[in-house]
Amino acid sequence: MSRAEAQDDRAGESALTAPDPGVAPDPGVVTGPGVVADPSVVADPSVVAGQGAVRSPSPLWSLGLFRSELLTTFRRWRTLALLAVLAAVPILVGIAVKIETGDGSSLGGGGGGAGGPAFISQISNNGLFLVFTALAATLPFFLPMAIGVVAGDAIAGESSAGTLRYLLVAPAGRSRLLLTKYATVITFCLAATLVVAVSALAVGALLFPVGDLITISGTRITYAEGLGRALLIALVVAASLVGIAALGLFVSTLTGSGIAAMATTVGLLITIQILDQIPQLDALQPYFFSHYWLSFADVMREPVYWDDLVKNLGLQALYAAVFGSAAWARFTTKDITA
Repeated sequence: MSRAEAQDDRAGESALTAPDPGVAPDPGVVTGPGVVADPSVVADPSVVAGQGAVRSPSPLWSLGLFRSELLTTFRRWRTLALLAVLAAVPILVGIAVKIETGDGSSLGGGGGGAGGPAFISQISNNGLFLVFTALAATLPFFLPMAIGVVAGDAIAGESSAGTLRYLLVAPAGRSRLLLTKYATVITFCLAATLVVAVSALAVGALLFPVGDLITISGTRITYAEGLGRALLIALVVAASLVGIAALGLFVSTLTGSGIAAMATTVGLLITIQILDQIPQLDALQPYFFSHYWLSFADVMREPVYWDDLVKNLGLQALYAAVFGSAAWARFTTKDITA
């Protein structure tokens, strides 16, 4: 992200980020020309620059900061381009399946869709299966790559653009700012997943018949119940991206280059995906954040098979706790000079 783009993104937000005269600036931020405050020194909690007692930012102010970060993130052309690519995947899959089955034959000769994403052989019978197929097709790479780009740029992008110090002079505090950044990335996880699901739902209803559907277990459920399970699957997929989001945020605190942070996060994603396919590493694979990603297919069983789903959510929570703590420890102790 260029310096000009970052400054444009922050235009009009001075009311949210302007320094509060009753609140001390972050001690690790440059406080004057050529002077860097010692991050180990904490300002007197009762007196700040001749003013009265320090006032903590109100919850309403925190919500304003979160809203500001959401607007900044979702109005960038890069973010919109990522969402557009994600929305295009179900369209391409739906058109390909429609062309392949245009003569009335079933995809893959009825062999269960081997060699393609999960549920792909059922799309021609019920368009709702396009939602499950699109999520299965985008989850291994496209969705986490988009999350890695946004998370990697969260802190490092501000630093490289010269706007990080400007944010920290405001009464946000480092912990509050980091938490706001992470909440923004999590919101993007949910938005990106829903973009794929909604796009697939619309294309599936347009190109294929819809109605009652057959679960993996062979039982029949209504279309309304199928929609409920599709929503649950979308939420599970979004939760599956929490780990890569925390990892990307941690990497973002290690460098002042947004491009380097994004590239490193995506590189780690690809590396973990490769390691997860090596049989000799089967003892370590259950601890890789991507290992249980496709367990969302168990939602389409009757009854729902929860074992791998719970393992996946627990693993994502563990990654979020470990790398979130590491990001906090790094960000709250580093000197901010840009």
